[in-house]
Amino acid sequence: MNRYQFLSLCLLSSLPLVTPSVCGQSTQHKGQIQVSWQSASEYASWYERGASVNRFGQGDNRLNLSRAVLESRFDVSSSWSAHSVVQYVPDPDNKVGFTELYAQYKPLSKGAYQPQLRVGGFYPKMSLENPDVGWSSPYNYNFSALNTWLGEELRIFGIEASLKRSGKRLKQPSAHNWQWFAGIYKGNDPTGAVLSWRGFSSHDRQSVFNESLKLRPTAGFMSPQLSGQAWQIEPFTEIDGRFGYYVGAHWSYQNRHSLRAYWYDNNGDPAIVNYDTGQYAWDTKFWSLAYKYKITRQTHLIAQAMSGNTAMGKARGVDNDFDSQFVLLTHRWKKFRLSGRIEQFQVKDLDHWTFDPNASDGGAITATLKWRITDKWRAGAEFQYLETKVANRADNNLPTRQIEQLWRLSGEYRF
Repeated sequence: MNRYQFLSLCLLSSLPLVTPSVCGQSTQHKGQIQVSWQSASEYASWYERGASVNRFGQGDNRLNLSRAVLESRFDVSSSWSAHSVVQYVPDPDNKVGFTELYAQYKPLSKGAYQPQLRVGGFYPKMSLENPDVGWSSPYNYNFSALNTWLGEELRIFGIEASLKRSGKRLKQPSAHNWQWFAGIYKGNDPTGAVLSWRGFSSHDRQSVFNESLKLRPTAGFMSPQLSGQAWQIEPFTEIDGRFGYYVGAHWSYQNRHSLRAYWYDNNGDPAIVNYDTGQYAWDTKFWSLAYKYKITRQTHLIAQAMSGNTAMGKARGVDNDFDSQFVLLTHRWKKFRLSGRIEQFQVKDLDHWTFDPNASDGGAITATLKWRITDKWRAGAEFQYLETKVANRADNNLPTRQIEQLWRLSGEYRF
């Protein structure tokens, strides 16, 4: 652990002790500091322009401060609150930044219907896998490929309005609860670029605002058609001046069944490019469906599926369909939680640019044991078998099919 990592750790852990309340109202903080050891992959991490789709690649089999995060809520009034999530990660270049920063309007309501509003930068609530502090997962250390991609390339910078209906508050009480969502935003124009040129991945690193994600250069980047594209992606930038939107609905029944359905469309113009930053606007749209079933109080089943399309360039020179699915089973026993997940993912290359192959597919099996030692201290171990096949690896004389078997040991301090 280097000096920068140590100072970041100390800063985040001390903030709850020194932060004053805002405007005399209440202030809440919670956070997580996680240290991990992970077995090394045969390949360098894709964050270092390597071929490994996992977060820690060749040479990273050492103790890492994998993440430090501080999640804060400032209650400004009875209806308005401000929220922030600040994150530090060491890879690839010791980065500190916001993963979420927004204001929320949630008025008190005695009736069955409650309006809500969020304004700022935030995740849409598509995931049932990531309900823990700082949009992390209480089940596995490495997220599913589906939610890994959301953490890498998708963030909303705009307004989200929702309406919640509580079944028990109706004149004729019902066990069915609903919440409907609609959002409009700008930014997120390059969303889909990392997915197309690298394929799906599985890890726990989230991109912060204004971050650039490096890509392994491929032969396609040397072509005249892609001469305007930089060798890194800025996933949250605005390029074409258009608004994107999404709509969603949540349903729950008897506190045992939960369902979340979303449609997302960034409404990008794939012919527009910012030559100063080397970023194209991508036309990316998809649907996502997530389901959770509480089999017993201790045993839960979670499943999620996504399918969509992303394209860039004049006449949609890069044009890809993509889909991903996973099933997760988790069981809690005393202070232990055992979770297993199986998943599949693929990107289909639909265009005729043979010099820029984008096809990829793969799957993973992940098993995780977590131990809640005390309220503040936790530890765990994870094994992941990850198999991927990415067509453009052949450009660098690498095998297109790659198997990574990864062990991880982690310790956490929570506050």
